[in-house]
Amino acid sequence: MRKLPLFGLLGIAGLCLSLQAVVPQKWELRTKEDFLKGKLAGVSVSNDGVLALAPKEQKIEAPMEEFYLSVLLTPDGITYLGTGHGGKVYRIGKDGKAELYFQAPEMDVTCLIQDKRGALYAATSPNGKVYRITDKLKGESFFDPAEKYIWDLEFMDSGNLWVAVGETGGIYDVTPQGEGRKIFKTEENHILCLKKTGRGDVLAGSGGNGVVYRLSPEGRITVIFETPYEEVRSLAVDREGMIYAAASGTPSKSRKDEGAVVQARPESGGAAARGATVSTTVTSVSVPSLAGISGAEALVALGPSQKESGALYRISGDGMAKMLWSSGDEMIYTLLWKADDQKVIFGTGNRGRIYSVDRDEKVSLLLEENSEQVYQLVPLDSRIYILSNNPCYLGQLLTEQRFEGEYLSGALDARTLSAWGRISWQGTADAGSSIQLQTRSGNTYEPNSTWSEWSPPYQKREEQVLSPKGRFIQIKALFKTQTGKVSPALDTLTLFYLQTNIAPAVTRLEFLKPNEVYLKLPEQEEVILGVERNQPEQAQKKDDLKISFPAKKAERKGFQTIVWDAADENGDALSYTVSLRKEGESEWRVIQDGWTETLYAFDTLSYPDGTYFVRITASDSPSNPAGLDLTAEKVSPPLVIDNSLPVIKNFTAARNGASIDVTFTAEDAYSYIEEVKFLVRPGEWRVVFPVDGICDSRSEAFKFSVKLPAGAENLITVRVRDSYGNVGVYRQNF
Repeated sequence: MRKLPLFGLLGIAGLCLSLQAVVPQKWELRTKEDFLKGKLAGVSVSNDGVLALAPKEQKIEAPMEEFYLSVLLTPDGITYLGTGHGGKVYRIGKDGKAELYFQAPEMDVTCLIQDKRGALYAATSPNGKVYRITDKLKGESFFDPAEKYIWDLEFMDSGNLWVAVGETGGIYDVTPQGEGRKIFKTEENHILCLKKTGRGDVLAGSGGNGVVYRLSPEGRITVIFETPYEEVRSLAVDREGMIYAAASGTPSKSRKDEGAVVQARPESGGAAARGATVSTTVTSVSVPSLAGISGAEALVALGPSQKESGALYRISGDGMAKMLWSSGDEMIYTLLWKADDQKVIFGTGNRGRIYSVDRDEKVSLLLEENSEQVYQLVPLDSRIYILSNNPCYLGQLLTEQRFEGEYLSGALDARTLSAWGRISWQGTADAGSSIQLQTRSGNTYEPNSTWSEWSPPYQKREEQVLSPKGRFIQIKALFKTQTGKVSPALDTLTLFYLQTNIAPAVTRLEFLKPNEVYLKLPEQEEVILGVERNQPEQAQKKDDLKISFPAKKAERKGFQTIVWDAADENGDALSYTVSLRKEGESEWRVIQDGWTETLYAFDTLSYPDGTYFVRITASDSPSNPAGLDLTAEKVSPPLVIDNSLPVIKNFTAARNGASIDVTFTAEDAYSYIEEVKFLVRPGEWRVVFPVDGICDSRSEAFKFSVKLPAGAENLITVRVRDSYGNVGVYRQNF
């Protein structure tokens, strides 16, 4: 029996299913994954799936631009912002006032950095250059590598500036006088990020293939880890030397290594980094359509082509990598190591979320931004600054807790018009804090103006839902606290509902050929799947055979097999009544009631020959109380029951020299003549066609001559088969 799913969810997991409509269904959200599929405003989600108030943010007023690509925070309280598509650098002073500080001729300012003397450097794309900015609106070209893109800058202890470029993929070493040479050339199209380790090494992440490189002070260049993704956008290092890599893009490898330790790619050595050009053995993967587009657009192009996806890896010093987090619809733009909390903090798009991973590898959602992409997270002392886009935003993440927040679930699709039961929540709300729930319902996939208004807040932990009947329902949870020191916590949301019963439907009703049946395979020793190790070896082999083979098709005289499909939108269990009515009669005769399969075979030998109709009645009574069950029926095309043998009339067989001339008529009461054969021994059975050349009616005339074989007996046998498999035989001497 084919079943439709009981109901689907739009972005909701953790649903408890039941197959009986008479029993109220339960929609339950209780895991981190459940809650992350909703929208969170000022609410965090712990690794254990507990919702609480998120940390506060403090917005920093900044000029309105289409988007920002870079930010630099100086120890003396000055903030610099680099824009996309405008080529601007803004300076925000200690007093919060912003001013245009530099205008580059290129479109995008992709990176900002300051040297030990306080001089500001800006990298631009496309047609990438590095500018040294000495004062307001005063800047000069410092280094022009004749590269399309410049993605990152990093000052070395020597005072030289390293420049990561694309689309030829490499790193330049630039002296304080602006003289540069390419010290690293990779087959990847881009080097997207640089990170000093504190031990003299520099890490680099590439785009095209997402590879993490290490460049040692001695000039040795090695591949630390090759991710299965297209790019490595950001890198971080903790105090113990563990490396964290943000990989993103469409995975190009089939390896599924989340939570598993994987061996990094064998290291590939290189020539000395002091002035030598180094080529690694990494396979090149071209980045599509980067030529002629801006740096910001290139970052998008470097990302996944179909769907946002990304992962966070932790890589040990000996090259062992472990995936700590992954997503099929979010990608990491930025990450950092926060030493005070011993956590990795990373920002994603296109959900605008900030996550943390602690030393125990537990991933929690700290905050969800109003912007779609958290583009950069910048540490300064113990503070974290946030640069976001779509829309652009600059702010500081504070340690204090918010006073209120809101969680908005996805919409439950009950699949049919449903009545809502009770709603409840579990968690804690100490004195001075509270959690209130609200609901709204409607009949469209996306909430709109046709939905009901939000219900009044449910003040208790368990109350009757006040929203009107509908197919969809949505839950809002409101978090409030008076002190900012105590947060309410929510770990489970539960809502009961009862679907309106919908009649089942019989969607197909067909007959197999007469006499065609399915034979059930012989029963074998029962083996419970999932505990095979506890079963004898022979029992396992038997169970494998039982699973592998379908039912066997065979022929059994007189049987007629009926097959049908039925569906129920409530997902109810169905039972069937099979009825038969002869043509010309008005009453249906029940031949089987309470049947639960969608295949039924009956012996037609107990029924007179004739034309019949079959009716299948489907009922959802197994899942509904008496009086509330519904039925549907379907009537078949005409079914001919023909168990009578075809007959031969007016048979003549006369000798004509060495041959015999044969004439006869073959007739059947209800079905057409399908095949006629004759036999004169010691010859073989031979097919003969009727006078009109084709067997296609209930009466066929035959006339033919047969050359007698040597030693033939004086007996001819004729066998006639009708379209229902009935066979009539006639013999006559000649």
